[in-house]
Amino acid sequence: MASFFRARRVGYTAALSVALGGSYVTLRHPYASSNDRNIGGSALDTVHKKITDPAAVIPSRASQQSSLIAANSSNPLDILVVGGGATGCGVALDAVTRGLRVGLVERDDFSSGTSSRSTKLIHGGVRYLEKAVFNLDYGQLKLVFHALEERKQVIDNAPHLCHALPCMTPCFSWFEAVYYWVGLKMYDLVAGKHLLHLSRYYSAQESAELFPTLARKGKDRSLKGTVVYYDGQMNDSRVNVGLACTAALAGASVLNHAEVVSFIKEDGGEQIIGARIRDNLSGTEFDAYAKVVVNAGGPFCDSVRKLADKDAKPMICPSSGVHIVLPDYYSPEGMGLIVPKTKDGRVVFMLPWLGRTVAGTTDSNTSITMLPEPHEDEIEFILDAICDYLNVKVRRTDVLSAWSGIRPLAVDPNAKNTESISRDHVVCEDVPGLVTITGGKWTTYRGMAEDAVDAAIKSGKLNPKNKCLTSNVHLVGGDGWDPAYFTVLSQEYVRMKVSHTGKVVPGVMDTAVAKHLSHSYGTMAEKVAAIAQNENLGKRLAHGYPYLEAEVAYCARNEYCESATDFIARRSRLAFLDTDAAGRAVPRVIQILASEHQWDKGRQKQELESATKFLESFKSSKNAQFHDGKHT
Repeated sequence: MASFFRARRVGYTAALSVALGGSYVTLRHPYASSNDRNIGGSALDTVHKKITDPAAVIPSRASQQSSLIAANSSNPLDILVVGGGATGCGVALDAVTRGLRVGLVERDDFSSGTSSRSTKLIHGGVRYLEKAVFNLDYGQLKLVFHALEERKQVIDNAPHLCHALPCMTPCFSWFEAVYYWVGLKMYDLVAGKHLLHLSRYYSAQESAELFPTLARKGKDRSLKGTVVYYDGQMNDSRVNVGLACTAALAGASVLNHAEVVSFIKEDGGEQIIGARIRDNLSGTEFDAYAKVVVNAGGPFCDSVRKLADKDAKPMICPSSGVHIVLPDYYSPEGMGLIVPKTKDGRVVFMLPWLGRTVAGTTDSNTSITMLPEPHEDEIEFILDAICDYLNVKVRRTDVLSAWSGIRPLAVDPNAKNTESISRDHVVCEDVPGLVTITGGKWTTYRGMAEDAVDAAIKSGKLNPKNKCLTSNVHLVGGDGWDPAYFTVLSQEYVRMKVSHTGKVVPGVMDTAVAKHLSHSYGTMAEKVAAIAQNENLGKRLAHGYPYLEAEVAYCARNEYCESATDFIARRSRLAFLDTDAAGRAVPRVIQILASEHQWDKGRQKQELESATKFLESFKSSKNAQFHDGKHT
């Protein structure tokens, strides 16, 4: 029988062991901090040097593919990871920093699925805490404890890409004011040493000063005050790409646009010993052998499982989360708005993000597809919901971008009902040699990866050189970074731009661009600035946005950017921030990538068609399917 368990974090010192039919996995005590573990200083020093070495170069995609091809039956990888989202790249980084030989393949791009379509919050789960208290549910409380610990860890490991964000909760009755104040003080208490900042109450007048567009009066109600608490915010896909690149620097062979088409099994047995992989860029196929395969396919993990066992029971219950992007004036810089429970019981939020406002979200059943699209009624629902809390006119024409992401909610395939659907993560090995990790959320990716690697080590009887180190590993660009780093860029670099007449003219490295480069690339930003200065690629790609031509070249050379969509969606976030601006930037992005990758005219045409199709799935106001007259 397959080994299957829900990886719940438990607050006791004993390890959790699960034994089913002779197959077992042991989990370490989750609340032991990194400083309490015997992680081995020399191993950490070695990893640190590899990642932060100024002379270090990300291995080319061709060399990464060659390393995977070299993993033959007599010299297999320790672990082959399938899936390049947050969890998959987290598994690769965890495993390679334990001294294991690791490969990873992703059929599209790193973070091309759910991991780039999140709410952008790194949160502990206020709602889980509420359920824990009212339902006396210790399991929910453990979820919150673990998520709050991991929230701080994510921010510390990628300080240039993550930060604390104050979130305002409006109170329209004194009961709500007391209820939310007490609840959020409990949230502070549970966070303990992982607290970001203390929550506090603000009067209606103070709240209006902090959040000018917040409505003070509505239908038969008036604002009594607000409670502000803190969670984390991130640039999700750039954290994901950072995980992949950090794993590559540490020695993992990571390959995007490479798809597993079948598994290789032991002669006469069911044991998986490798995979047949297709390079989706060239169409060539090759075999890569591994002692254990980790399935981190997110919403697509069932399709990976069915490659190994066509009768595998589904363990994913997909849920659609739609978000829209609005102009910056909808929310003030540095303050979010979260309504834990609207009239119909849903959560509504508006968050400042990269100079715009993200609003959402929905939670509805959906089918699994490579390019999920938001339905117009979901966009209208979000506009309706935020309209109740704002004094600004909410218009459909203000929607700069709208996207849908598929949450891979995990369900026990052996359960008799749907009550086992979980927001927690699940690890199982229902085919020998194939460990599946799914469920969970962005905030807990690191802990999920650790559990998956622990399971893989047990399954393959692997011999890691040291214990998990990822609590102490900064992502590339994060080590030594500080918020004032952008001043170095402003003072020491200029942007050399080619005018429409072909003349090269200098331009200042203005504060907006310098801050953007600093927060996107960390200490690697100087390399981008040097390209802008020395290779005449200092022009902005889109009016009103700080993205530079130099970033395209840098990402092609150092971040496995292999297509125009890779850049506009995952290396920069232009597609998510402003679909129309992204469309206008695509031709120039293709031009630069063609120079970097030696594309012919046919490939350039293909890239334009592919990027256009991708952007059509983002329902900006230009792509609106209909207008009902409510938000015009």
